Amino acid sequence: MINWVGFVPAALLVSLIPGANQLLGLSNAVRHGTMAALAGIGGRLAAFVVLVGLVVAGLGATLAASATALTVIKWVGVGYLAWLGISSLWQARQARQALSGAEAPPARSGGGVWPLVGNEFVVAISNPKALLLFAALLPQFAGEPGPGADLRIALLGAVYLGIELLVGLGYITIGSRIGATGISARTRGRIDLGSGICFLGLAGLLAAEDVASR
Repeated sequence: MINWVGFVPAALLVSLIPGANQLLGLSNAVRHGTMAALAGIGGRLAAFVVLVGLVVAGLGATLAASATALTVIKWVGVGYLAWLGISSLWQARQARQALSGAEAPPARSGGGVWPLVGNEFVVAISNPKALLLFAALLPQFAGEPGPGADLRIALLGAVYLGIELLVGLGYITIGSRIGATGISARTRGRIDLGSGICFLGLAGLLAAEDVASR
């Protein structure tokens, strides 16, 4: 039997903790608006669907126990976070070159929303801690192994996706309100600078973490 009383608060707490995807959603909302950032969350949820599917299929525990697999996923994640950080710093540099105090026009994604969706998907799927989370969290609250266990794990995964969506909407709302204030090029540059530093910091933390030993 599913332990909903224990699972829902645990899932909410995990989702509320600021991470790379939540930071990305916030940044997307500031630069591109609510709808574009919401589309980006769709990429994150798609990645989580893949991870939950691996757990349901019994592959999550296998991958979580594989030092090689976790190491490969880890360094893909490190590289992508570093790339996002460098891109944000480059955008900050461009903003500083704009006229001081000039209002920055609404930022548009060159390829529509798909780059935002792709960024969220890759950041989520390349985070080994997300795989470890699903492999450990979902079975823990799914009750005894046996008939119906896979269905219960899938149901827990679906509920977690709903919680992640609600929390993500909270971050997007904050970002959209910041963006709606008509921020100047200077302020946008500071936001990009802060985002770049955060992404590089997250990349460094992930690089220093020994996920294979968990």
